[in-house]
Amino acid sequence: MSDFRIRTEDLLPEDVLGLYVATSQDRTIVESLKSPNPTILEGSRGTGKSFLLRVAEAQLLEKFGADRVLPVYISFVRSSLVHTSDRMQFHHWMLARICSRILRTLYKLGLVSKIDSGLSILGGGAPLLSGTAFQIEKIAEAYEESYKRPGVDVDSSAVPDTQDFKDAIEDICGALGISRFCLLFDESAHIFRPEQQRAFFTLFRDLRSPHISCNAAVYPGVTAYGSTFDLAHDATLLEIHRDVLDGDYREFMREIVAKQADAELMAAIERNGENFHALAYSVSGNPRLLLKTVALAPRMNAGEVGKVLKDFYRTDIWREHSGLSERYAGHKALIDWGRLFIENHVIPDTRAKNAQWLKEGKAESTCYFWVHRDAPAAVKEAIRLLAYTGVVVKKDSGVIATRSEIGTRYAVNLGCLVAPEATPIPAMSSLARQLTIKRFTEYGANVPVYKSLLDSVGKFEEPDMSQVLVAQLAKPVSVLDLTGFQVQSLRSLGLESIGKALRVSESELQRAPYIGPKRSRQMMNAIVASALEYLSG
Repeated sequence: MSDFRIRTEDLLPEDVLGLYVATSQDRTIVESLKSPNPTILEGSRGTGKSFLLRVAEAQLLEKFGADRVLPVYISFVRSSLVHTSDRMQFHHWMLARICSRILRTLYKLGLVSKIDSGLSILGGGAPLLSGTAFQIEKIAEAYEESYKRPGVDVDSSAVPDTQDFKDAIEDICGALGISRFCLLFDESAHIFRPEQQRAFFTLFRDLRSPHISCNAAVYPGVTAYGSTFDLAHDATLLEIHRDVLDGDYREFMREIVAKQADAELMAAIERNGENFHALAYSVSGNPRLLLKTVALAPRMNAGEVGKVLKDFYRTDIWREHSGLSERYAGHKALIDWGRLFIENHVIPDTRAKNAQWLKEGKAESTCYFWVHRDAPAAVKEAIRLLAYTGVVVKKDSGVIATRSEIGTRYAVNLGCLVAPEATPIPAMSSLARQLTIKRFTEYGANVPVYKSLLDSVGKFEEPDMSQVLVAQLAKPVSVLDLTGFQVQSLRSLGLESIGKALRVSESELQRAPYIGPKRSRQMMNAIVASALEYLSG
């Protein structure tokens, strides 16, 4: 049975290029990430943002000897755990984490053997002891451990300010013959913490120099850039989406699976091509969803695939979206209304249109809908949250509809569209074959369905995140995106909550049945990645 690695965090850096399946869009994105110009990469969960950052890192490392551009991959996934009494905690933690990752990269590549002034500034002084961590690494770790004791004091005096950091980088470049550091920021900031996002993009802008280029992966619709960061001038925005209308879409999705599948699964795919294509179209270009759903149907027969299309797209995909409202009560009205809008209006309206065109003998179908540019702001926010979880995809803005009105066009997930069908596989084949972006359902500026949202939306206030974090850490491990075996293994060790799971060690995991050293490392990585993703939204 194929054991898919669905998260980039589960991959070794040296394995990334071997799993890379590039579209022309992907190649454009990777080249932009490697260039001196700052790039913001926007995409829903599971679309491959982290993976493309890693691809850019791997390609730059391959050519480092000639080009002297040094990539540094920096994940900010632990930002949700930072809860200290430091008023500038997030700024200090970001700089500490950046310094730590740069130092680790330099030492890992064998580029430094002695401590000069630039390295001392980044490290907060010389290493504490020969061969041990720099002080700056200890500071970053202290911030990340602060969730265990909210409000704890962390001594940030060794963290350099922004200008000292840039000067140190310039000195290091001169001493080591490095042309430029290419910083690749993943999980830029907690998606429901606008103040963190604003602080990050202020630093992103301030770090720009001839010796530093910054790049970041963000989610659509839930990113606050702040007043000091001008997206039009301070970076290039690139969107990652894989269009089901592309001629090579099916082959591209098949190759993603083939990179990790065993011979038995590939043989099943060859025997049941239409069934696999139904799964490939249902994910609307999302590689993570593809690997997850293919793993649920290893024999690829009609019964398995039909069950996945019915169950996953009527239940599982919505569970993640609705779960956001439990974690972030301030957004509950938007999250819940967005689901009802898609399930009770967009999907039925779209299916009715497709059925009518079929009855009329028209070889056309649609998955697209359009929202007027003057629709209430709350409606747009609700749809943006749907884009974050991948239920919808924003296609383009400035689209002219009936009576020359202007708005934004979206696509609803194809799997959600066919899930209600009695025979979803042939329904998907017909839908995908006749799909046209020229047809869409229109929702104007003041349609009645908006009223229930406007009546329920009050004044939004950012919650006390220390209290939110305590509540989230107490949630059961079953809410995490883990396999049944992994959840059962944690429970067998008495690790019932997210907080307890985060504190577990690899050696403790090995006390569970059927878990040895290799599996414990894989499981540990999966637990941490899933828990931090859950806590970050």
